[in-house]
Amino acid sequence: MKYLLGIDLGTSSLKGSVYTTDGKLIDSSASQYDLIIPAKGYSEQDPKEWIRAFKDVIKSLSEKIKDFSENLDAVSFSGQMHSLVLLDENGEVLRNAILWNDVRTTDQCNKIMNEFGEEIISISKNIALEGFTLPKILWVMENEPEIWDKTRHILLPKDYLRLYLTGNYNMDLSDAAGTLLLDVENKQWSKEIAEKFKIDYSYLPELVESISYTGNILDDVCKELGIKSKVKVYAGAADNAASAVGAGIIGNERGMVSVGTSGVILANKERITGKEDGKLHTFNAAIPNTFYSMGVTLAAGKSLDWLKSTFAKDLTFEELLTGIENVSPGSNGLLFTPYIQGERTPHNDSFIRGSFVGMDISHKLENFVRAVLEGITYSLRDSLEIIDGDEGNSVDTMVSVGGGAKNKTWLQIQADIFNKNIVTLEIENGPSTGAAMLAAVGAGYYDDFKRCAKEFVKYKESYKPHPENVDIYNKYYEVYKMIYPNTKDISKELLNL
Repeated sequence: MKYLLGIDLGTSSLKGSVYTTDGKLIDSSASQYDLIIPAKGYSEQDPKEWIRAFKDVIKSLSEKIKDFSENLDAVSFSGQMHSLVLLDENGEVLRNAILWNDVRTTDQCNKIMNEFGEEIISISKNIALEGFTLPKILWVMENEPEIWDKTRHILLPKDYLRLYLTGNYNMDLSDAAGTLLLDVENKQWSKEIAEKFKIDYSYLPELVESISYTGNILDDVCKELGIKSKVKVYAGAADNAASAVGAGIIGNERGMVSVGTSGVILANKERITGKEDGKLHTFNAAIPNTFYSMGVTLAAGKSLDWLKSTFAKDLTFEELLTGIENVSPGSNGLLFTPYIQGERTPHNDSFIRGSFVGMDISHKLENFVRAVLEGITYSLRDSLEIIDGDEGNSVDTMVSVGGGAKNKTWLQIQADIFNKNIVTLEIENGPSTGAAMLAAVGAGYYDDFKRCAKEFVKYKESYKPHPENVDIYNKYYEVYKMIYPNTKDISKELLNL
């Protein structure tokens, strides 16, 4: 029996999931690592910790699966997006990686948009945000010139791990799309952007598809890891692109809604239309010659965490959500906007702050809890409305993953607010499933992703929108959309006090 290994290099841990070639999950293992916070708003990691964590995971899997080291056939990756890894001419790490959630680069983002904003959107299909890679590069240029002078290679996290395994410098298109240096439509590094910001084109790695073969695990690395087979290595994908594959988002009829700390709405996109304005992220997908659109709610699950820690510390999440099914749609006239950390899509406003609107003496804790769930979902609908209006999209079903898929009432709320069918996964194993599927297709076990998904992806529950609730929520959503334009100036004034 041959095994496929999907590696998810996340922000707080590295997870490895072992699958058979016919899509059966055998086992998983994970290893944690820490964030480094040298100053307020900074977020870094030591890239060597990713290699240490990978070794820990391989050791754990070898102990759990007796024939793992002899029968591991292929490995691929999912990785945290945008995070900057700088290497010297010998491939040695020059500084800690600056992570996607580091927000020190506001000035650099403003510079990019003021000097080259229209061109950036036209080429990269995205606007400059603090999370993206290009602003981080500019920050290093301006603040650590001695580091930039030594830089010869620019990579993202999973690409650094793959370099350790194969000795080769590569980056797949889905991750490259999140750097602001990629010509997304033409699938090549943009010389125009690189030259504008004085980035040597030779520092950028070879571009490959997510299913591209990038070499075998080096013999000395196999020996160190105790692996006794020849293991093929495939490029892998950005975490959201890999998650989409792992959720079976193969064609255009299904999208994905993911609720973690932040929230994501994602749908495949047939082609670049030329009308992309940066409100949605537009990236190359893991499936060759396809793209996807993505909207983000900054504080999705975080809003529920905040509510619990602030007003119901002694309750479990299960207890907190008890009774919300008895609250009518619209939470008896109570609205919540989840802008407690600013908002990304569609407003891209770091100054806006959250609101409860419509509070009165009749509202109890269960009203506030349901209003928070509804508010998160309204915010996600903001992104879905743009996706539904985009050419070439025909999403009728959303696959719900993460925290939003763990409560039946919230799943029905999603179906009713989105007016879409909602389905959940039988086994939700995160982006590592998508990474294993990339290895399966790359290694030739399947000739297309639809056949692969039939084996790897199984759906469980299904929720259909209730027409009467859809009508109610449509009315509430129109009022919800009035809150942002009427509170944005108030939020700025409060922050200035």
